[in-house]
Amino acid sequence: MKNFKGIALVTGASRGLGSEIARTFVENGYGVIVNYYQNKERAEMLVDELGKENAIALYADITNKRDVEELVNQTIQHYGCINIIINNALVNFRFDPNAQEPVHELSWGKYVEQFEGSVHGALNTIQAALPYLKETDNARVVNIGTNLFQSPIVPYHQYTTGKAALVGFTRNMAKELGQYGITVNMVSGGLLQTTDASALTTEEVFNIVASNSALNRVTTPKDVAETVVFLGSDRAKGITGQNIVVDSGLTMN
Repeated sequence: MKNFKGIALVTGASRGLGSEIARTFVENGYGVIVNYYQNKERAEMLVDELGKENAIALYADITNKRDVEELVNQTIQHYGCINIIINNALVNFRFDPNAQEPVHELSWGKYVEQFEGSVHGALNTIQAALPYLKETDNARVVNIGTNLFQSPIVPYHQYTTGKAALVGFTRNMAKELGQYGITVNMVSGGLLQTTDASALTTEEVFNIVASNSALNRVTTPKDVAETVVFLGSDRAKGITGQNIVVDSGLTMN
């Protein structure tokens, strides 16, 4: 087996931002688990692109604890270790401003669905992988958030609220897991041009985002992926509990 810099599990990696994160990890010398839920074919196509010596496609519904435990077990069987968790999977949501329900039509179930995807999914991966993360000297967890809870250009109520909860989750995990040398951070991208999730976003919205950002551009999946890989590396060993926003300067902290 190759001498990798580390082994990264990327949830929801068969498409969109997840596939770009997986691609960027491989480009930087890491082995990758391409986790998928519904699209096995696209996950396997990505593995073919990345090289079967560099990546493996594994199924799991990240909201199902047993699925995630089996995912980690298969990872250990294949690579022998795991030291990076990227909680990226997006559960049943698309960025379509025309389809977003107004507040008077929203059901609590829609919120719960996003909490399940954002927070429960991240809890499952961390709990399943924790024994192995503790065994390494460079364990990293990166949760994928959004800048929308700081600047809700479109009020995607349930999605944004789920990701806002993920910030608190991230910081509490950073505090508790720091004793083991495990860093836990969050990367919050802006609207990405273009992923499957943002394919229905109107040109008008993209133009508004570009015109209001400091760089006068819409953020790309590669912009976010590069930051994620940095936080997964040894170079970021002194950074934990942070939410780093990558949105071309649309929001500023």
